[in-house]
Parts: sequence; structure tokens; C-alpha cells
Amino acid sequence: MSLLTWALIAFVVALIAGAFGFTGVAAGAASVGRLLFGLFLLLAVVFLVLALLGGKLLF
Repeated sequence: MSLLTWALIAFVVALIAGAFGFTGVAAGAASVGRLLFGLFLLLAVVFLVLALLGGKLLF
């Protein structure tokens, strides 16, 4: 599974935990999801720059 999938899973867990009143679990899952999404964005930008510098953009 990709980082983006794990980030989305963490956000869904945060939403469900928040709906049931588990605010501590919701806050923890939200921060994990935010961290994974940020890491995904960082890696996406790095690979995009590397692809542009290499001259092989794959789309």
C-alpha cells in the first residue's frame, strides 16, 4: 500500500473515533495521517523534480 492510502486510512479512523467520542485516539490518528500525507507530498515533489531533471516524465 502507498503512503497516501495509509494517510487516508488514518483520517477515516480519526473521523470514526471522533464520532464515537474517543478524542485522544482521533487526535493521534489525525496527526499520523497528517504526517503520512506530508511525507507523501514531499516524496512526490522530489520524484517529480528528479524526473524533470532526468528528462523522463512518465505521463
